[in-house]
Amino acid sequence: MMPSFAQFGNDLYTGKRSIDFIERRRTWYVIAAVAVLVSLGALGINRLNPGIEFRGGSEFTVSKVATTDQGLARDAVRAIVPNNEPRISSVGDNSVRIQTDQLSDAETEEVQAALAKAYSVPETQVSSSFVGPSWGEDVTNKALTGLAVFLVLVSLVIALYFRTWKMAAAGIVALLHDLLLTVGVYALVGFEVTPATVIGFLTILGYSLYDTVVVFDKVRENTEHVLASTKRTYAEAANLAVNQTLVRSINTSVVALLPVASILFIGAFVLGAGTLKDISLALFVGIAAGTYSSIFIATPLLVTLRSREPEIQQQAARVARRRAEQGDRPEGALVTVGAGEDVQEATVATAAAPTGRPAAPAQRQQPRKGTSRGGRPGNRKR
Repeated sequence: MMPSFAQFGNDLYTGKRSIDFIERRRTWYVIAAVAVLVSLGALGINRLNPGIEFRGGSEFTVSKVATTDQGLARDAVRAIVPNNEPRISSVGDNSVRIQTDQLSDAETEEVQAALAKAYSVPETQVSSSFVGPSWGEDVTNKALTGLAVFLVLVSLVIALYFRTWKMAAAGIVALLHDLLLTVGVYALVGFEVTPATVIGFLTILGYSLYDTVVVFDKVRENTEHVLASTKRTYAEAANLAVNQTLVRSINTSVVALLPVASILFIGAFVLGAGTLKDISLALFVGIAAGTYSSIFIATPLLVTLRSREPEIQQQAARVARRRAEQGDRPEGALVTVGAGEDVQEATVATAAAPTGRPAAPAQRQQPRKGTSRGGRPGNRKR
């Protein structure tokens, strides 16, 4: 399996094999648009589930319990504050976390005592904390500000590094795709959005940007002198760059996804480490989406933007004319040279012909046996 995969990657790099990502870019655009619409629909219907750090409220943690039955906590809270719907989650095998709306000091003490009685533990094993709504609002504003600053700086760096705003635009669109997709998954599964989730969002944006820049760097290398070439168009050179970096992108993503998947599926779901779900889900979805967007969105969108440039269109027309001429005279074909009785056979080497000129015929073959150069019969050896 490994040698065949390595050979497959080598064939993609050399161009012996090629997956036409660019030609099918409309298909990738449709898939991305559907994914984004589903994410926006999930946000509109389910909405995000903000953690207590963003919405404010009271939090209780009951530790060293014999059972993590969430119904006990729900009944205890409702007995004190009937109109308050608590959010309950298990932390490990012997702890329960209860989050409620803002409670008064008296209500906090009563809920703490009710939880201790419900789980048959001392009140010292029930901790409580309070987060004000102003603190959560401040965290939200700073998170949005950090995201906006990040996107602006990324746009400037890409535009300056690659000397074109179109690469920056394609990269930002890919980043926004990854962000919307990850947020949509959070809305669908109902995981809480905590400060750790925001850290995960920023981390995946950096990862996605890194993968996109690697592909763009190969695109720039392949298209550096493409305007003076008639061998391949800009779109074909960009497609070759995607193929050349495809195996590397897959390997990097797999290596990054394995530990994140172990944290998400084994740590969070099997072992019950609920505090790891928020950041691990963001990383898992974001890394996978970032790999997809760098291959199927960023580079195809770049080609779409640049294909409207007159220079790119003229170069593509020159390539088409050259191929049409070579199609009329394929390499190795035999054509006739001369007229009348001086008809000779020559081989045309069209591959070496300059653009816009007919290929030069190879050297004439020697006259047929029994015929002189002037076309008169000569002496034959018997």
